[in-house]
Amino acid sequence: MAVFGLVSAVAGFVKVRFLIDKAIIDNMVFRMHYRLTSAILFLCCVIITANNLIGDPINCISELPGANHVINTYCWITYTFTLPGNTAKPSSHVAHPGLGGDYGDKRYHSYYQWVPFMLFFQGVLFYIPHWIWKQWEEGKIRIISEGMRGAMIDTKQERQAKTERVVQYLIETLHLHNSYAAGYFFCEVLNFVNTIGNIFFVDTFLGGAFLTYGTEVLKFSNMNQEQRSDPMIEVFPRVTKCTFHKFGASGSIQKLDALCILALNILNEKIYILLWFWFIILAVMSGLAMLYSMAIVLMPSTRETILKRRFKFGSSATVSALIRKTQVGDFLMLHLLAQNMSLTMFNEVLDEFCRRLQFGSGSGASPTSVPSAPSTLEMSPIYPEIEKYAKDTEI
Repeated sequence: MAVFGLVSAVAGFVKVRFLIDKAIIDNMVFRMHYRLTSAILFLCCVIITANNLIGDPINCISELPGANHVINTYCWITYTFTLPGNTAKPSSHVAHPGLGGDYGDKRYHSYYQWVPFMLFFQGVLFYIPHWIWKQWEEGKIRIISEGMRGAMIDTKQERQAKTERVVQYLIETLHLHNSYAAGYFFCEVLNFVNTIGNIFFVDTFLGGAFLTYGTEVLKFSNMNQEQRSDPMIEVFPRVTKCTFHKFGASGSIQKLDALCILALNILNEKIYILLWFWFIILAVMSGLAMLYSMAIVLMPSTRETILKRRFKFGSSATVSALIRKTQVGDFLMLHLLAQNMSLTMFNEVLDEFCRRLQFGSGSGASPTSVPSAPSTLEMSPIYPEIEKYAKDTEI
């Protein structure tokens, strides 16, 4: 029950729940970073710190009677070690893989002290790009699409009024959203760099064993049982050695050889194999999302294809004219609005937007004659709402 309480607290912190009427300001891959990946890392951190699942994280036995508590504490706060040369030896030659006489090379293990801190820090790292984008976005999509998300609007007059409001804002802020789009694409690149950086970060943390950890585990599962050496035990040994020095009765130094059981490593080995596969999947999907965004920025034909095939909007001539008269920032604004409306309502917005671009607004003013962003926003019908709620962002 204690573990369940901790997991519930983490779920509340990262808001793992169905959000019905919350504005969507990013794409599915973006959400995989700050919702799913952060939740996985925070959950693993909670599991690792819940010692009641496995008992004591370390238990050592030595020849010193009545001093096991001292040995346990000492070996936990310093380090333990294994002998790599004895890892692959059969069980008839060594008591446990990696153990034996204190000769040859030693592999020291002290990472287990830092695993919970590392997992928590990584969870924060995956949340940072979302936090940056939220500060940059300032709740704009939430305010513009207010009343148009969730349930359909009942009356035609009400739907038309809200459509007019959105279109009026898009017309008056035409070509003024490029910095908005730059912030979004920057955070997408940051997500990709963060994923690749975390892979190498964990590899350094585990002494260079993480990059090939998953492939070694896969190879191990296909090898002959009598000839294979478990890579998970090599990276996360379950039984290690620890040397403790003390003074004897005559003042001479006594060397105590302790055998330590790292029960926590049965969790660590499974957590990091999960993270290895997840980081690979996330890196591939983030790379594809970044290439998709680059195509949107560099190729107007991509934006045209998205409007015609994904949103089933208009004829080729209409869509081509719309792409010619808008820029990347305007397209991103339309794309994000589309995720917060029904397809029918979004097509109504696009129809009205194209009509206003072609024939101009009722006042006869050209949409491209707007002098600057501040004066344009002040003219917008929803400017008071933006001014009121600009700092009122939600997680």
